[in-house]
Amino acid sequence: MNCPECQSTKIIKYGHTHYGKPRFRCTHCGRQFVENPSRGPINEATRIMIDKMLLERLAAAAIARITGVSERWLQIYVNQKYDEVPQQVEVRKKKFGKLTIQMDEMWSFVGAKSNKQWIWLAMDVETREIVGAYIGDRSKQSAQNLWYFLPEVYRQCAVCYTDFWEAYEMILPSMRHQAVGKETGKTSYIERFNNSMRQRIGRLVRKTLSFSKKLSNHIGAIWNFIHHYNATICT
Repeated sequence: MNCPECQSTKIIKYGHTHYGKPRFRCTHCGRQFVENPSRGPINEATRIMIDKMLLERLAAAAIARITGVSERWLQIYVNQKYDEVPQQVEVRKKKFGKLTIQMDEMWSFVGAKSNKQWIWLAMDVETREIVGAYIGDRSKQSAQNLWYFLPEVYRQCAVCYTDFWEAYEMILPSMRHQAVGKETGKTSYIERFNNSMRQRIGRLVRKTLSFSKKLSNHIGAIWNFIHHYNATICT
């Protein structure tokens, strides 16, 4: 028997898998493996399909069933993917001048509903791009972080429409901030985007078994969708 990694013959028995198959370990490179594995490497086409499914309201178990990958492999893949997602918006360059954004915050949770995680968002009214995002609590500091992560052109020029949550009034420039009710329609675009997120990201559904158990994955899934949305809206 040869190691599939380094082809060494220095192999020892290393217990059994949870399926009961004998497991071996290479003493030269440390690779663990089984003889005649029933599962092979995951091909690129399957990975692309998984990436698309992660943008729909599908549980991890459902993705594993559809693609035929193991849930353990899928969880490792998702963890790595979400760890690598940039947590900064990528938007088209704007000229300094008249800009209008809508801002809103959306409730979510990780692990239990008592562990609330608020999703703060800002949308350009003209282009419909998400130009700012932050995940945290519902405090003044989180509102400050959302404002800080906006591109400079919006911080200097944009008129901001929000609801009446007091944190906005404490952070946004008073001359360019307008708190409005839903009946005005001045925050309708960002509220519609909130609904889209709940429809497309399973972990954001109010009553779901697919809720996030890990904060980093919760944040990664949201940012992954935002990047996909911005890339799609700009085409």
